[in-house]
Amino acid sequence: MGRQLILPAFIVLLGVGAAIVEPRFASAANLANLAIQLMPLLIIAVGQSFAIISGGLDLSMGAVLSLAGVVGALVMQDAGVAAGVGAMLATGVAVGLLNGVIIAYLRTSPLVVTLGMLSVAQAIALMLVKGTPIYNIAPAFIDFVGYTRFLYLPVVVWIGILTTALGAIILRKTIFGRYVYAIGSNSAAAHKSGINVRWFTLLVYAFSGLCAGIAAMVVTAWTSSAQPIAAPEITLQALAAVVLGGVALTGGRGGMFEVICGVTVLGMLSNVMNMIGVSSYFQMLAIGIVIIVAVILDRFRRQEMAK
Repeated sequence: MGRQLILPAFIVLLGVGAAIVEPRFASAANLANLAIQLMPLLIIAVGQSFAIISGGLDLSMGAVLSLAGVVGALVMQDAGVAAGVGAMLATGVAVGLLNGVIIAYLRTSPLVVTLGMLSVAQAIALMLVKGTPIYNIAPAFIDFVGYTRFLYLPVVVWIGILTTALGAIILRKTIFGRYVYAIGSNSAAAHKSGINVRWFTLLVYAFSGLCAGIAAMVVTAWTSSAQPIAAPEITLQALAAVVLGGVALTGGRGGMFEVICGVTVLGMLSNVMNMIGVSSYFQMLAIGIVIIVAVILDRFRRQEMAK
């Protein structure tokens, strides 16, 4: 229990320190803005956590987000908001399924496959719009997802909360979730115990693709546009957040609480650096350092557990 409280305690200390350095950080307006800013990263991190807990990795999520946003915006122009939203989600799931088929049934490396899919999805997104962002987004979609509040919280925040809750329920309360942990802990043992490892690996990547499609909804509404390169750094940021929170890179361990903590730390760091005017170059440096530190911490955690 003590280890689980280390990161929440660090978040509190970070918040207090940020408020001292920049008093505007603790303002209600900034905290509300921070909550909205965190949602795309949180949603992507939920999908990434499934891939990592299962012993894999999904480096294509940022590009899939871009592709889903572009496809959804194009469909929305001709067929309406509901069809556009459906197209975003379907695009994410379709690419995730393709990743899963190649990884699970052709027995290829998740790192290599999803890295290749990153280039494929990004290229298709650029070709569909010839590199030009789509700004003609249905006002009804932007108003509802981007600005409408429900029970005092923006719909964008509710989407992030519900996605995270869905991830937590799947991992902790379903057979699928138990199999994800089993596959990540020892794939060979899971296969010998009767688990259809290929099928559930396929479902893992379908879920990560779904999360990319959900994130596309949020980003498109938030920016009032569909960008062919919407969030180039979000995949690495999600990876850093997941590992920093305590999800094991080797698979088989972690949960949504850890994901939320990791995302919160990264989001707070980025927010306060923006407020005090830190250069984007130094912010990239900080994210890189966080990733390296997260990997080192993961290594130490595994050594401690092995004792």
